[in-house]
Amino acid sequence: MSTPFYVSPQQAMADRAEYARKGIARGRSLVVLQYADGIVFVGENPSRALHKFSEIYDRIGFAAAGKYNEYENLRIGGVRYADLRGYTYDRDDVTARGLANVYAQTLGTIFSSAAEKPYEVELVVAEVGAGPEGDQIYRLPHDGSIVDEHGSVAVGGNAEQISTFLDQRHRDGMSLAEALKLAVQALSREANGNEREIPAERLEVAVLDRTRPQQRKFKRIVGRQLTRLLDADGAGATPTDAPSDTEEPEGDSTPAAGTDTPAKGADTPAKGADGPAKGADTPAKGADGPAKGADTPAKGADGPAEGSDGTTEK
Repeated sequence: MSTPFYVSPQQAMADRAEYARKGIARGRSLVVLQYADGIVFVGENPSRALHKFSEIYDRIGFAAAGKYNEYENLRIGGVRYADLRGYTYDRDDVTARGLANVYAQTLGTIFSSAAEKPYEVELVVAEVGAGPEGDQIYRLPHDGSIVDEHGSVAVGGNAEQISTFLDQRHRDGMSLAEALKLAVQALSREANGNEREIPAERLEVAVLDRTRPQQRKFKRIVGRQLTRLLDADGAGATPTDAPSDTEEPEGDSTPAAGTDTPAKGADTPAKGADGPAKGADTPAKGADGPAKGADTPAKGADGPAEGSDGTTEK
């Protein structure tokens, strides 16, 4: 009988960690940044159906890199945990820290178990607060440890180089357009130092926007809204794709004062002009009319004389 091959626990754990890291590195990178009004998630994802980012609860977002089927199971489990806790206690009791603890226990148990392979995933759990000081970002590697991040974080693929790039350029109070451009610049950098162009159609972008009036702060940015943010030049770009309701009137659309309006009295007949003169075309008093007494028989004319052809005189 042969002696079983012995592997020290340290070596076994190192091998499992290396296996998980290689699987995560094969995936595309993603970044999570804080900006003035919340937290933005940016990643390269050509698929429109398989999402890297998702909503967990009202103010909590989820991002993952690695094997899709594994982090999708974790996402569904997080949604169930959040719904059950919010229903049992209160919606404010569902926090990113509590969710990160649940994920850490799950990943740690799977990683240390010799009966199954470790998950090839790396997670980010973020919660937007009432102000920038209340924002929380937690990174969870494959072994179940929790890392509290501030400002920016990158996972998957070339995460180390991207994190260094973001740490040098990210600052507090950035607008959404500035944070989005910085994230795209970081993702476009390759390991050999070259840069490539990532079109908007290959980007997946979502935000946790604290300024939204709805209770649910998670929102995806797609289409014209994403293109407008990428093309914005200044920090005042707004994350909306609705055209402005107010437009400046054209210069020729309103007449200048006194132009194209009839002058006072213009095109109106002068007093007495083109009208019949007073008394014109009206018969003069007594003209063309029968003279007083004309064509009327004289008193007693053409009438029988008194007493003629009548009765005899007495």
